[in-house]
Amino acid sequence: MTVHFIGAGPGAADLITVRGRDLIARCPVCLFAGSLVPAELLAACPEGARLVDTRALTLDQIIDELVSAHRDGHDVARLCSGDPSIFSAVTEQARRLDAAGVPWDITPGVPAFAAAAAALGNELTVPGVGQTVVLTRIAAQATPMPPGEELASLGATGATLVLHLAVQRIDTVVEQLSQHYGGDCPVAVVARASRDDELVLRGTLADIAERVRDSGVRRTAVIVVGRVLTGGGCESHLYSAARVRD
Repeated sequence: MTVHFIGAGPGAADLITVRGRDLIARCPVCLFAGSLVPAELLAACPEGARLVDTRALTLDQIIDELVSAHRDGHDVARLCSGDPSIFSAVTEQARRLDAAGVPWDITPGVPAFAAAAAALGNELTVPGVGQTVVLTRIAAQATPMPPGEELASLGATGATLVLHLAVQRIDTVVEQLSQHYGGDCPVAVVARASRDDELVLRGTLADIAERVRDSGVRRTAVIVVGRVLTGGGCESHLYSAARVRD
């Protein structure tokens, strides 16, 4: 029996892959974070499935559930918000499953940053403006960042930054990035991307903190910082008439 780590998408129940939905439909056990995974998605679980909300569980308790299901001969749908490759804690769970001899695999999903970009109507890699995207977070009330990955260091690159788990520290974000990007650099905050109550806030490093405070947004938000938010730039060589095509 296998534990399937499944990207459940950014929030909208229909933003899940066909493979992910099919796996959910055939797994008699499903673990999910109730604060992030839409209830509509759980409707795909088979009748009588064991549903475990992990929002209040420790890592040990989660692993106990996974190992117990394996011993009972059950496949498990372990739902991860967004895509399992980004801030999902899959590595630590998989490490323990390996030690317990429990097989597992990963099904990708739509990441939150992609849903945020869609809500903004923005490409995050605009020719002539920005071709590098850094996905990161800040260390406040979380696992410390590795050396060299502090926000101020990443800001020095001038790349487009996408910050997860950081909206509660918007003042810190502004303080550490303004020196590199300037107060007029465009910023967007997308809360609950793809959901019915999605909220988009646009501004600059000079005023985005005030906009966030006024909105009351405190969680489930992505922050995008960079000149790509203004569009502009040049046309891509990919579709240029001057490009030699075989």
